[in-house]
Amino acid sequence: MQRAIAVLDSGVGGLTVVKELMRQLPWEKICYFGDTARAPYGPRPAEEVIAFTREIVDYLAQFEPKMIVIACNTATAVALQDIRGRVNLPVIGVIEPGARAAIDLTNVGKIGVIGTEGTIKSGAYVHALTKLAPHVQVVSLACPTFVPLVENGLFRTREAYAAVSQALLPIKRSEIDCLILGCTHYPFLAAPISEAMDNDVALVHSAEETAKEIAAILTANNQLAEASAVPVHHFFCSGDPVKFQQIAQDWLGNPIRLATVVWQFPQIRL
Repeated sequence: MQRAIAVLDSGVGGLTVVKELMRQLPWEKICYFGDTARAPYGPRPAEEVIAFTREIVDYLAQFEPKMIVIACNTATAVALQDIRGRVNLPVIGVIEPGARAAIDLTNVGKIGVIGTEGTIKSGAYVHALTKLAPHVQVVSLACPTFVPLVENGLFRTREAYAAVSQALLPIKRSEIDCLILGCTHYPFLAAPISEAMDNDVALVHSAEETAKEIAAILTANNQLAEASAVPVHHFFCSGDPVKFQQIAQDWLGNPIRLATVVWQFPQIRL
C-alpha cells in the first residue's frame, strides 16, 4: 500500500503546498488536514498552537504517513521541534524553505516578511534569514486581516484588494526587493499583494521550495512513490465542509474527496 505524505494546516492555506506537491510529485498520495474550525492560529498562544498541532498529528497517525509536513507558518514557528521529538518520521515546516528562496532572490539584501501575529512575534523568519545570510536586513509586518479573507473565500474580491493595500502601506515604504509571504494562506492573495507593492517587489512563498525538500528527503530515504495509477488523495477539515470543499476545488482545479472530522478530544476548545 502506498503511504501518504501528511500535510496539516490551520485551514485552507496549506493547499498552496498541496498544489505544488501535486505538480512536482504527481504520484505521491496526500492526506491533508485543515483545522478550519479553529483558524486562524496566528493570534493564539504558542501553547495552544502546539496542543492543536499535536492533536492533528495524532489524528493523521492512523493513516501511517511516511512524512509530516507542517504547512502552517505559525505552527512551524512554535511546534516544529516539539512534533519532531514526538514522532519517528521526517517532519518538515515551511519557514526554512521560504527563507532560502528569498536569500537566493534578493539583490539588495533587504527582505520583507509578512505573516500572522504569531509568526512575526516568534521571529522565526528573522532567525532563519540571518542564519543563512548574517548581514541581510529583514523588515517584518503582521497582517492579521489576511487569513480571514482567505478562509471565507474572499481572496478575489474588491474587499480583499482594499484590505491588502491598506495593510501593506508600512512595508511598501521600506525599499525591499522581495517579500516573503510568511503564511501559506497568503498566496491566495498574491494578485492584490503584487498590485499593492506596485509589482516592483518579487513575491516569495515556500510551497515550491518545500516540495523540493520533500522530494529530496523521500529520495534519500528511498520512499518516492512509483509512477503508476494516479493516487487518491484524502482531505479532512474540522469546520464547514462545504466552504472548505469549494475553496479547495477552486484552488486545486480538481474535485476532492472530503471528510469532516468530529473531534473527540476533551481538551479541544472551539
